[in-house]
Amino acid sequence: MTTPQTPSTQDSVGSPTLARSDWVILGGGGVLVVLAGLAHYGGWNEVLAFVLSAGAVTMLASLVGRSVEQLGDRFGPGATGVLQSALGNLPELFIAFFALKAGLVDVVQAAIVGSILANLLLVLGLAFLIGGLKHGPQKLGSERARTITVLMLLSVTAMLIPSLAHQLHSKADVHEPTFSVIVSVVLLVLFALSLPFSLRKDSSGSDQDLHAEPPRWPVALAVGLLAIAGVLAAFVSDWFVVALEPAMSALNINQFFAGLVIVAIAGNAIENLVGVQLAAKGNSEYAFSVVLNSPLQIALVLAPLLVIASQVFGLASLTLVFSPMLVAALLLAVILAAFISFDGESTWLEGATLIALYAIIAVSFFWGA
Repeated sequence: MTTPQTPSTQDSVGSPTLARSDWVILGGGGVLVVLAGLAHYGGWNEVLAFVLSAGAVTMLASLVGRSVEQLGDRFGPGATGVLQSALGNLPELFIAFFALKAGLVDVVQAAIVGSILANLLLVLGLAFLIGGLKHGPQKLGSERARTITVLMLLSVTAMLIPSLAHQLHSKADVHEPTFSVIVSVVLLVLFALSLPFSLRKDSSGSDQDLHAEPPRWPVALAVGLLAIAGVLAAFVSDWFVVALEPAMSALNINQFFAGLVIVAIAGNAIENLVGVQLAAKGNSEYAFSVVLNSPLQIALVLAPLLVIASQVFGLASLTLVFSPMLVAALLLAVILAAFISFDGESTWLEGATLIALYAIIAVSFFWGA
């Protein structure tokens, strides 16, 4: 089917137009899900089963992001952005749930931190690098970007308070599960309070840049694929976790490295490469806020939900007490992102440095935390 150069919104609603990248996601995702299922139920080699399930999770995360993207401005750009961030973390939520069910607490804690690091260092670095090489120094000074940066800095700091109490041996140290649940509830309330800001339009007008091209899919197709991807993500995440432990043993990978790098990238960071695409198009301000919105959602929603779910559903107890190395890496990444934001400008060299820093941190966890 030929893609029109300037499709109208009415045309896009009436008849779906699938681009080559759409077919890659749909076809590749379908094949990988089938192969991952065969590997899981057929008793294939554990490393192969792990690789196939990881690939399937990645493709499903991409399908979730593409489906929400194709909803366009029908729900408003602010609501669409919040929806994309929330549903984009859905595969990782499933993976973390099943990992807690299997008792892999270290994997889940490392995955929470790893998802934030992957977005703040790897994805943001790629956005700066590619955008900077194509367009030169990029401006980041929108009101939305600055506010998201402040919220992210405060939220991550709040999330790390139980770790601080543990390291300083305060009296709250003996009440870690209860303290973590209280902090989680507070963070969820903060998320609810931040919704009015997230849903309103950006006064700079950069909201319109995100959907400069009208959606190509009708609502029914986008919602249908979103639902299918969500259901499949639940099954594939279970297969992924089942294959994770044997694969870690076979490849001699510890839980911290598996969570920080493999789980984080497979379940979250790839979907958020939309920020890199925006930077490549020259929409630097919006790209910056899109990339930062994902770690904000992880700190405000994903981590708190997992802490509460671990207590409610009788899973392995998850607290917000992280290892000193995870705390140090996370604080370093958040402070750097805030510093770059308030500096108001980025260059390709800063992007390359962020990517290098991510690689160094990832390697440092290869031997554990």
